[in-house]
Amino acid sequence: MTLVLKTQKPFAQGGNRLCFVHPNHPDRCIKVRRPDFSLADRRRKKGFPKNLKPLSSFDDNREEFRVMTIFERRYGDRIFQHVSRCYGFTDTDLGAGLVSELIRDANGSISETLKKYLWDNGLTEDCQKAISQLGHFWQREAVPSRDLLLHNIVVQKGADGQIMRLVVIDGLGNAGLIPFRWLPGAVQHHKAGRKVTNLHKRIRDLLNQRGQGEFPGYHGLLLHDGRAQGEDLSPENQEYMEQPGDKASS
Repeated sequence: MTLVLKTQKPFAQGGNRLCFVHPNHPDRCIKVRRPDFSLADRRRKKGFPKNLKPLSSFDDNREEFRVMTIFERRYGDRIFQHVSRCYGFTDTDLGAGLVSELIRDANGSISETLKKYLWDNGLTEDCQKAISQLGHFWQREAVPSRDLLLHNIVVQKGADGQIMRLVVIDGLGNAGLIPFRWLPGAVQHHKAGRKVTNLHKRIRDLLNQRGQGEFPGYHGLLLHDGRAQGEDLSPENQEYMEQPGDKASS
C-alpha cells in the first residue's frame, strides 16, 4: 500500500529530507527526499572528488538504513537509549520513505530539538545532566557519528516537564575513509569523545548568542507539534512541497 503524504504538512524539513508523522503510527515518522532537491543536485554541490561518487551515495535514507542496521547488530537494544529506532522502508506518494521512531514528550507533542530548548531555556540543571549522560554514553559505547549537531538531538520531556533523555536522530555513522569498526578500540573511543567535546563547544557558542536577536538559522524548528493529523495542506503550506530553498529543519 502506498501511503499518501502530499496532503500532509511535514513537521520538519532539513537540507535534504522532509519528515512526516506516519499516517498509521503516531509514534513513527517517515523521512522522504525533498522533491525540490534531487540527488543530482546534491552531487553538483560537492567538490572534487566527491562529485565523482555514484548518485546512490548521496541518498540519506539509504545511508541511514545501512548505519542503523550495523548499530542494531553491534550494540543491540542499548543503543536506543539515545538513538532513535529505524523500522525500514515504506512506499509513499513522495517516493521511498524511511520509517523511524518519532520521539514525543509525555504530553504527546513531538520533542523539540536541543538547539531550540537551549535557546528558550538556557542550560537548566536537568538539561546539563541529560547532556552529561549522553556524552558519557557516546564515549563509553564508542558510537560512530558525524558532528553531534544541536538540531540533530531532541529533548524528550516527562509529564512534569523535566527532561527524561536526549536522543540523536540524525548524523550517525562514520564519514571517514576507513570503516570505524576497523579502528583500534582506543581510537574509536577517542573519536567519539572528540565529538562530545565539540558538542559542548557548540552548546557554549549557542548560549553566547542568546538574547542577541532571532533564533539562529532555521535548523531545529518544528513546523507543527504532531498532535493534529490528517489536515490538508492549505495554499500557503504548499510551499513546503513545491518551492526550492531551505525553510525549516529536521
